[in-house]
Amino acid sequence: MSAGRSVTRADVMDWAIAVGMAAALLVTGLAGRHPATGPGLLGYALLAAGGLALAARRRAPVPVLAVTGLCVVGYQAAGFDVPAVPYLFAVYAAVRAGHRTVTVAVSVAVLALLPLAALASGLHDTGEAFAQARGALELAWLIAAGAAGEALRQAERRAEEAERTREETARRRADEERLHIARELHDSLTHQISVIKVQAEAAVHVARRRGEQVPEALLAIREAGREAARELRATLEVLRDDAKSPPHGLDDVPELVERARTTGLDAKLTVEGRRHDVPAAVDRTAYRIVQESLTNIARHAAAATASVRIDYRPGTLAIRVDDDGRATPEDVPAPGVGLLGMRERVTALGGRLRAEPRGEGGFTVQAELPVDGTS
Repeated sequence: MSAGRSVTRADVMDWAIAVGMAAALLVTGLAGRHPATGPGLLGYALLAAGGLALAARRRAPVPVLAVTGLCVVGYQAAGFDVPAVPYLFAVYAAVRAGHRTVTVAVSVAVLALLPLAALASGLHDTGEAFAQARGALELAWLIAAGAAGEALRQAERRAEEAERTREETARRRADEERLHIARELHDSLTHQISVIKVQAEAAVHVARRRGEQVPEALLAIREAGREAARELRATLEVLRDDAKSPPHGLDDVPELVERARTTGLDAKLTVEGRRHDVPAAVDRTAYRIVQESLTNIARHAAAATASVRIDYRPGTLAIRVDDDGRATPEDVPAPGVGLLGMRERVTALGGRLRAEPRGEGGFTVQAELPVDGTS
């Protein structure tokens, strides 16, 4: 919304400058010496057109440059001794947009045509025609307008380069931090969890060999150790994948669904809407949502089927993952690490996430990610 307001303000400003310039040119033309017949009416039209054309200088700088140049030559030929101020604005806009070669070529043509236009008016001899042409478009002002446009273009390029450098530095630091976290998790937790799991497995094995009843607490410890080891392994894989591997995205979702099928889950993928490019952050987040949802289904849902639906809507990417597992509407989903991670990713992009049991049984994960103005 703010981008729309900014564009509207810029358009209003451009039109205000264009209308003001046209009015100033007409007033100057009325105050000067000019023919009162047909060429005079044409001259007024060219004065107004030269000013009003500036309203489009941001969107079409080269056409505006050509139109203002022709208008300057035209009203000089019609006998109006009016400075070529609109053309200077057009030169500034074209150079700022990076069209330096075209600007130089058009300016040389305008400088060559202005004396001929002054002669064609029939109001000046040769000397006066060249003097009037020089007064209408002073070379120093022309160079200054081009230099100002080039200076601003270079400043904008440096600002964009600095922004890219900051983003690359931040991304590199994030990758380094992920690797550091992965190493810390591996060093500090893997060994302890492995010891707990091995000791619990050994205790269960010994108890069964002796024919003793295995305590429920010991079985719970064994299962918790197994689950913790799996979760830690998956977390380390995600951290290392983010840091070292090319980022996964929507193109990799079919592979996720196919992998889920190999576990015995009847998983289906549906893509709706017209496929369009989405920001890289949205692309990665969509993949992670589907990945985490299918992982949770395989581990916890005891489901037979799962459906993944990706819907490309105007301004939004919608993702829905449903299963027919054992969850019921009375169940309250535990805020595990996977759900919290999905919610954080979606919230960071300004989207919405809903993860809850379905009324007909099973679980649903629904996310809506904005794709306009997201980097």
